[in-house]
Amino acid sequence: MLIVVVLLIGAALTALILQARNNSTNGAEQRTRAAAVTLAQVPMVVTALGSPDPTATLQPLAEDVRKSGGFDYVVIFSREGIAYTAPNPEEIGTHVVGAYGAAFKGPFTSSFATPFGRVVDTTAPADRPDGSVAGLVSVGYTVAHAGGDVSRQLPVLLGGAAAALAAGTAGAVLVRRRLRRQTHGLGPSEMTRMYEHHDAVLHAVREGVLIVGADTRVVLANDEARRLLGLPPEVEGRPVAELGLNPGLAELLASGRAATDEVHPAEDRLLAVNNRPTAPFGGGPGSVATVRDTTELRALAGQAEAARARLQLLYDAGPRVGTTLDIVQTAQELADVAVPRFADFATVELADPVLRGDEPPPGTGTAGGPEIRRTAVSGIRDDWPLYPVGSLISFVPATAEGAALESGHAVLAADLHQAQAWRARDPENSDRVLAYGIHSLISVPLQARGLILGEVNFWRAGESEPFGEEDVSFAEELVARAAITVDNARRYTREHRMAETLQRSLLPRGLPRQGALDVAYRYRPARQGVGGDWFDVVPLPGFRVALVVGDVVGHGLHAAATMGRLRTAVLNFSALDLPPDELIARLDDLVARLDQGEAAAGEGDDDGEPAAVTGATCLYAIYDPVSGHCTMARAGHPPPALVHTDGSVEFLDLPAGPPLGVGGLPFETSELRLAPGTALVLYTNGLIATRDRDLDSGLADLHAALADTRAERSPEETCRAVFDALVPPRPSDDIALLVARTRLFEPGQVATWEVPDEFAAVSRVRSACADQLAAWGLEELAFTSELILSELITNAIRYGTQPVRVRMLRDTSLVCEVSDGSSTAPYLRYAATTDEGGRGLFLVAQMAERWGTRYTARGKVIWSEQPLVAPAHQFEAMLL
Repeated sequence: MLIVVVLLIGAALTALILQARNNSTNGAEQRTRAAAVTLAQVPMVVTALGSPDPTATLQPLAEDVRKSGGFDYVVIFSREGIAYTAPNPEEIGTHVVGAYGAAFKGPFTSSFATPFGRVVDTTAPADRPDGSVAGLVSVGYTVAHAGGDVSRQLPVLLGGAAAALAAGTAGAVLVRRRLRRQTHGLGPSEMTRMYEHHDAVLHAVREGVLIVGADTRVVLANDEARRLLGLPPEVEGRPVAELGLNPGLAELLASGRAATDEVHPAEDRLLAVNNRPTAPFGGGPGSVATVRDTTELRALAGQAEAARARLQLLYDAGPRVGTTLDIVQTAQELADVAVPRFADFATVELADPVLRGDEPPPGTGTAGGPEIRRTAVSGIRDDWPLYPVGSLISFVPATAEGAALESGHAVLAADLHQAQAWRARDPENSDRVLAYGIHSLISVPLQARGLILGEVNFWRAGESEPFGEEDVSFAEELVARAAITVDNARRYTREHRMAETLQRSLLPRGLPRQGALDVAYRYRPARQGVGGDWFDVVPLPGFRVALVVGDVVGHGLHAAATMGRLRTAVLNFSALDLPPDELIARLDDLVARLDQGEAAAGEGDDDGEPAAVTGATCLYAIYDPVSGHCTMARAGHPPPALVHTDGSVEFLDLPAGPPLGVGGLPFETSELRLAPGTALVLYTNGLIATRDRDLDSGLADLHAALADTRAERSPEETCRAVFDALVPPRPSDDIALLVARTRLFEPGQVATWEVPDEFAAVSRVRSACADQLAAWGLEELAFTSELILSELITNAIRYGTQPVRVRMLRDTSLVCEVSDGSSTAPYLRYAATTDEGGRGLFLVAQMAERWGTRYTARGKVIWSEQPLVAPAHQFEAMLL
């Protein structure tokens, strides 16, 4: 240690001297360059060089610069090299020594050795105003003059070196004492002999030794352990899990548990492993394992290998069987996992109710009971002679298949040539099977939770050994594990079918008849799990139409039931003819109350959490074909898209609002005017957001798909183009798409009158309405229409406020509307026989097919709707 300290001190001194020399040289170059350039640029120097006696002016200046700057010399000379100044006056007028030609192009620095040390010289040109060189200035400086800094630092460095030497000496003494304590007084020679002895013993024994620390990393492994376990050369410090050992052996070494002669495979060896913890014996936490090659088990190596292969097959079957919740796929995976590692052919038969998700009936597959259907087949060749997939099969009790179904346990038919009952059941097929080379069979019932779902048959053919008794238990274990996944798939199929049935029953079966919009839709349920997407087209009074699209987050029965609740609520709220923002607000309040009710009732999912329905979104739009106005509001739903008549696509920037049930913010209504032929595209989140596509990318893809559609393309064609471009074959979420192309009523379909505030105006308006009906060819509706309008206009004048307007609309039916500025709505009542009034609305309700009241921002509208063809015996029915 002292030698190292001394070497470090010497290296530091050398580095300091070299650094100081380098710094001195660099400093000298900078100083001479600065002095030469500065002096060459002094105007007086250039002027003096052109005078008759340059020395008289330049010698004092040069000497002053030399002395003040501490330079060795400052020489100013002509272009021909004649010195005008010199430290020694005798050298004035002589020719300078050295090459200075390079200085004509700019300042030039060089160095050369002298008896007094290395001198740094910088020569700079003194340029006239026209750029020509009048002379040169040379400044020299001896580098050795800068070495005084090193001398001043040497005492400090030597003092530090002495302190470091003392500290190193003290450290060496302390380390020596500590080592003596840790080695129990043994000196280096004794420690070396002991280590060599232990190392020789460790690597000489013919038994592997492996020491593992508490962090499961290898501390020590001898040569025999490396050989037996196939360990890499640099194994120390690596975790046991990264050594590529058998999982059982790796678990034993990592756990540190005590073990005695446990047998574990390692490549082609069977190893007996003993493992003991080291902590009770004075060592740190960890374990030491001894490994030996068990030659006494060589005779059982074949059986152990077979057992290992079966265990590995059981281990591999776990992740390979049941990758999906599809029953047919799960059955095929079960057949595939057994071939060829256990059988040459494997078949799976399931009861038809199981394939539909129901429980199988008693006696499934047995003689006289319901038949089972072959669902999956796998084999080493594709030309198997077995019954094909889809065949219905019924087994007799005497056969291995029938006996297995009746007993509930696996049955072995080691030699099918001797199985007379099996051959007699279907002689033609049996002979074909035997001729093919299939000679051995194990039939295992596929049962879970006490239900026999079907059967699995394992077949061996050709040169394969016949099945033995030891294979029966393995076949039962394999099928028992797979039966759980088959039953899970069955139960999922049942739930999925129920949820899908519920969902489809809650969705609209078709589109209602209306003339305001040309509408088409698409709906695609999720591949795995039914969701809560819905849509609706709701006709409103005045030939207006409401478009609704909603999405309940989640899947399954709860999402489908919640969707049904929300859809019913929207239909009921639509019957009140509410504005979009008010309808969304009421729907939001309903969702919040549903959440509170379910939380109070303790309803929840499997984890005990409340099954809240928050996360539902909705978009509600109302289109008026008379004015072309469209009002809409949304609650957390993706924005709608507009495809204009020129083919351009626009995503409407509507106020988003929070999802339903969140509360806290009001909902806003946006109003816009749509030109005839504009396509309004509403959709749910599943169309644009998938696992492989974020929201922004989905909107961009939808924009591209809509932009590719022609302006004259129908909504049905638009739906097809969007689905072809965006919907994957197996969507992970429900998708709803609604495309509506707008129409606008012709002026001839609308008639409007202003009604003065006088009862005499009723007859005039009634007469004008009769004329309009005659122009429309609806004379047979004149009487009932006049009666309806008389009652409604009279009520508006008597109980309402101005302005009062009358409007008639003709499309698929006749609509009469009377609006006024009052928000007080009339109500229907039954007048007593002695009452003189109160029968007007009763007559309106009897004569009109429908009637009602809707509120506007400035009052109300009372409307009635009549079919274009008057029903026969209308008045007779009223009298009855």
